[in-house]
Amino acid sequence: MSIWAMIILGIIIMNTIGAIITVFKEKRDVAATWAWLLTLILLPVAGFIIYLFVGKKISKDNIYDLKTQKSLGMSQLAEAQIEMLEEEERIPGMVETDYVKNTAILFLESDESILTKGNKIDIIKDGVTKFNSFINDIYKAQNHIHLLYYTFRSDELGKRVLEALENRAAAGVEVLIIYDALGCRGNDPRFFRKLEKLGGKTQVFFGSKLPFVNLRTNNRNHRKILVVDGEIAYLGGFNIGNEYLGQGKLGYWRDTHMRIEGNAVLTLQSRFFMDWNAAAKKADRKDYADRYFPISDKKGNTSMQIVSSGPDDENQTIKMGFIKMISQAKESIYIQTPYFIPDESLHEMIKIAALSGISVKIMIPSKPDHPFVYRATEYFAKDIIEYGVEVYMYQNGFLHSKVVVIDNEVASVGTANMDVRSFKLNFEINAFIYDRQVAQELIDNFEEDQKKCIRATHDYFAKQSRGRKFKQTVSRLLSPIL
Repeated sequence: MSIWAMIILGIIIMNTIGAIITVFKEKRDVAATWAWLLTLILLPVAGFIIYLFVGKKISKDNIYDLKTQKSLGMSQLAEAQIEMLEEEERIPGMVETDYVKNTAILFLESDESILTKGNKIDIIKDGVTKFNSFINDIYKAQNHIHLLYYTFRSDELGKRVLEALENRAAAGVEVLIIYDALGCRGNDPRFFRKLEKLGGKTQVFFGSKLPFVNLRTNNRNHRKILVVDGEIAYLGGFNIGNEYLGQGKLGYWRDTHMRIEGNAVLTLQSRFFMDWNAAAKKADRKDYADRYFPISDKKGNTSMQIVSSGPDDENQTIKMGFIKMISQAKESIYIQTPYFIPDESLHEMIKIAALSGISVKIMIPSKPDHPFVYRATEYFAKDIIEYGVEVYMYQNGFLHSKVVVIDNEVASVGTANMDVRSFKLNFEINAFIYDRQVAQELIDNFEEDQKKCIRATHDYFAKQSRGRKFKQTVSRLLSPIL
């Protein structure tokens, strides 16, 4: 054996040993373990660079710090509501089925997600409409504005939002902003300087001490929350940036957001404070003062729970909620998601529903914003249609809406995509809504969008090139880490 062959063999052996040690030193599920092992072995050196950015799990110290940020009184409220539901006491305004009751108990047990009633929800599906209302509500703030966004760009739309925030900060309104370091990469570093001089405060979520480099690609705060005076809140899929007005390379941006009035706003307020206190230094942490939690009179007829999940919680509560909803569906399932990369448990549940005669319709984009992720989405879409699921591909721009509706009774709208990243790697937040009227409105929106779709059939995928099919297969193998 030549000296070069011996060197290459030595590198292969050392790389393999290093891959095994690296992957197995942190607890992961089997699929993620094999995906990372495959990446590290087949991509010597490059695989370890990829792992450095996207493979490292959140540290135990960070998990402990995040878990300690609990809102006062939530445990007691959750226990009282569980007892009420188990004793079958009626909750006015809530869809009255055992299926809904059991879903509500699941979230109370797993996430202390308080069930609120008498809320008013406005569904928003267009970026221009959303941000006109959003900015208008900011200008009306009298006491406080709390904003948490994965992406808050320093572009034209970002400046419009920032100008409104600066206006209120100058008037003495408390303005607190959390933004994600990765979601806001490329921003002007001076973007928030004037706001901070006016008294506003900002916190970056999982920022980096290294200039221009952030080694934590995973575990991002993907939530999007605005709370105004503890009375109005926004939650959904739109980030802050020009592309969400349809001014990006993907064209028109079809998303779903909600404007909320009622006591559900207080649970979003609580979530904001948990994230603020997890990101802030001790001196900047906030107390749960009464002025942040004004009890509201009845605003509408919607009962709902705000549910959070993230890498600080092994429960994957949002995914469990989807599985619970789908497992008890009797007639129909509607899903809109930009990324359809379910784990095995959710994938099997959707298959079972379709094979049981339930109408299952899934809508995905027709164009990629992340090539590997989209190829994995195509793979799972191609697989699921074999079981009778109807898959539609949105043609009028980019579909970013994250909606699930079951049996015209229960719906979910929020930030979580139907993928492993949202379930395990990112911090997400969804509203689970128990209101037939809201559910029907979301179905109506789906059916209107369906007119702008092509249906993905077996023939559609069969005609694709071998190269594209190969990319789909490779992306599927990497899906646990995408």
